[in-house]
Amino acid sequence: MIVLGIHTASAACELALLRNGACLGVRHEAMVRGQDARLPLMTKNLLTEHEIRFEDIDRYAVITGPGSFTGIRVGVAFARGLALSSDGVAIGVTSLEAALPAGQQGSAIVALSAQKRPPDITFWTQNFRSGERTGDAVERPLNDLQALLNSHPHMVYGDPAALSPHLPGHTIHTAAPSAIRAAEVGADFDPDLHPPRPTYARAPDATLPQNKANI
Repeated sequence: MIVLGIHTASAACELALLRNGACLGVRHEAMVRGQDARLPLMTKNLLTEHEIRFEDIDRYAVITGPGSFTGIRVGVAFARGLALSSDGVAIGVTSLEAALPAGQQGSAIVALSAQKRPPDITFWTQNFRSGERTGDAVERPLNDLQALLNSHPHMVYGDPAALSPHLPGHTIHTAAPSAIRAAEVGADFDPDLHPPRPTYARAPDATLPQNKANI
């Protein structure tokens, strides 16, 4: 099976190409914006280097967020378009699923920074049990995360610099989403349970204008 991992949900554009679980190549370019312009050429160059055609790709494993709103939409749209044009299958992988290391055992939680400014510090989190998700990706206020970990011990994965000051006494295992991890888990995911659909884990900040008649 050939899988292309796609990660544009953070400040980068990243690809990983796997064949039967073995990584053929990775491409990574740091960028805050402009993934839509770079992604097609990066993909073409990666496939050309390894003599892979789009028709050869079985799955497109795209990180669906949470993360950068624009980046998520770019990656998901790209994966969907490639799947439709090449008869491949697009698989959605959350940022938290793409951060959890292989072989994790027991109860675990992946926590990635969402809102970083006090007093509204929040984290995107998702719970797992021996590598299997046990809930959806959600945005948790810091006090909720602290209460959860104090009442129910979990292995914690994420950025130690962001988490350790708020979680004294807890060991933080370094983890971050990657295109290669997305491709690894996407190879085994059930397409019906992991659609290529944006995962925002937060209500939109903007609201529709109210009807003046209802004011």
